[in-house]
Amino acid sequence: MRSVPLEIACDESGSEGEKLIGGETDVFAHAGVRLSPEEAAACLVELRRRIRSPAVEYKANHLLRTKHRRVLEWFLGPLGPVHGRAHVYLVDKKRLLANELRALAGPEMQPDDELLAAFNDVLRTRNRRDPAAGSFFAMAGDTAELRAKVAAARDAKILDPLVPAILRAVEYWSEGGEQVFLVHDEQPSLKGDRLARIESTPGLAGVKFVDSRTDPRVQAADFLAGVARRIAEDELNGNGDEELAGMLAPYVDPASLWD
Repeated sequence: MRSVPLEIACDESGSEGEKLIGGETDVFAHAGVRLSPEEAAACLVELRRRIRSPAVEYKANHLLRTKHRRVLEWFLGPLGPVHGRAHVYLVDKKRLLANELRALAGPEMQPDDELLAAFNDVLRTRNRRDPAAGSFFAMAGDTAELRAKVAAARDAKILDPLVPAILRAVEYWSEGGEQVFLVHDEQPSLKGDRLARIESTPGLAGVKFVDSRTDPRVQAADFLAGVARRIAEDELNGNGDEELAGMLAPYVDPASLWD
C-alpha cells in the first residue's frame, strides 16, 4: 500500500530574483515546516495572543520587534511550535554571486563589490550589447573564453536561489525515504522550465501553490523564513545577536550557502 506523502509547507524571504547585489536584502531564506493545518492555526492564535497587535495580518517583523523578544524566543525555542519540525536554507547572496564569478573566471578571482555588481548586471540582461557587458569585461578580462562562459551562464539563469532552495527542501524532507508534497506560497516566477525542473525532482509527490493568507502552515513558514533572514543578515553585517543566532542554528541546513 502506497504511503501518504509528507506534506511540507514552504515560504521564502528576501527573494529578489536574479538581483543579488544592490537590492533590498543581503540574504535569501527559504523555510519549510512540518505542521498540520490545526497545529499551524494554533501557532498563529498563540502568536496573536502573545503579540497583541491590531494588525489584520501578522508578519515576521512583528516577532522581530524588541518588545516581542520573548515571543520570538518562544517561537524558535525548544517549547515552540516549530522546534524539530522545520528546516531553513540560507543563502548569502553576495557569496553566491562571487562563487559563480570564480567558477567562470577562475578561483584566483577576488571580486570587489563593483565587479560583482557589473557581473550581476551582465548576467541579468538579455541584451548582449548592453553597456554593462563592456564594464564587466573591462574589469574581469575580456577574453573569448570568458565571454562564452558568461553567455552560457546567462542562458542557464543560474542566479535566482529560489529553485535550488526548493530542490534542497525536497531532498532534505525526503531523506528518510518518504515522498514529499510541497504546499508553497505563490511564486509567479515558477513556471515553464523552472516549474518542470521542480516537478521532476526525485522524492517529490507534487506541489501546490497557495495564497499564504489562506493556509496557516505557509504563514508559519513565512514567519520562520522572515525571522531567519533577519537574524542571518544581522550576523552578516556585524551586528548579530549571539543568542538568537544560536537558537536559529538547529534549523539551518548545513548545505546552506552560509557560514
